[in-house]
Amino acid sequence: MSELRWERIASVAELTAVGGLMPAAFDRFKLVLYLVETRVYASADLCTHGGARLSAGYLQGHLIECPLHQGLFDIRTGEVAGPPCKRPVRVFPVRTEGDEIIVGFPLPRTEESPEPKPGDG
Repeated sequence: MSELRWERIASVAELTAVGGLMPAAFDRFKLVLYLVETRVYASADLCTHGGARLSAGYLQGHLIECPLHQGLFDIRTGEVAGPPCKRPVRVFPVRTEGDEIIVGFPLPRTEESPEPKPGDG
C-alpha cells in the first residue's frame, strides 16, 4: 500500500455551512468534499465521462450526480452507479480530528523509490 501525506483541507463547519458539497484543492489535486449525515468523503472533482466538475453536481445520499450528463458515482467507493459513466472516479481517504477534515494524498514517486516492477517481489 502506498504511503500517504495527510493534509488539513477544511473544517466540518465550513462543509456544513455550504450544504455538504464543497470543492477543495491541495497541491495538484482538485477534489470535492461531501458530508453525508456525520461522515465526510472526498473524491476527484472531475467526472470521468464528460470532465464536468462534480462539485457542481447533486448529492443524493451517497451518490453524486454529474451536472453534465447525469452520470452517478458512489462517493464511498468511487464506483459508477449510473450511466453514461463507465470509469470510477478517484476517491481519497478522509479522517476527521475534532472539526478538522484531513485527507490522505499519495506521496509523489521519486527516483530513489521507484514503483516496483512486476516480478520484482
